[in-house]
Amino acid sequence: QVQLVESGGGLVQAGGSLRLSCAASGRSFSSYAMGWFRQAPGKEREFVAAISWSGGNTYYADSVKGRFTISRDNAKNTVYLQMNSLKPEDTAVYYCAASIRDLATRIRWYDYWGQGTQVTVSS
Repeated sequence: QVQLVESGGGLVQAGGSLRLSCAASGRSFSSYAMGWFRQAPGKEREFVAAISWSGGNTYYADSVKGRFTISRDNAKNTVYLQMNSLKPEDTAVYYCAASIRDLATRIRWYDYWGQGTQVTVSS
């Protein structure tokens, strides 16, 4: 079992930055690839970014490529999402998730989920 708790969300103006954190507890954090997803009101949950077990490989949705950076610190059992140049369309609840499948992009490939953190970008 892995428990995930996100933090760092909030209200920011367009063009600003936020850094989300996801703290994991439980067994073998470094055995899991990690991902970030988001869900805007009235929309389906969508993939944002993923990082491999070691942190050596990453993958991004086209909509955030070049603006968001995913990273992890296995010693701290934490994964991060640095979000720069934020846009109003980035407004959503952001979720972190853990998967045994490397660089997974599909929701069904993730085994554990956090409760989410709200990010609101004002124009």
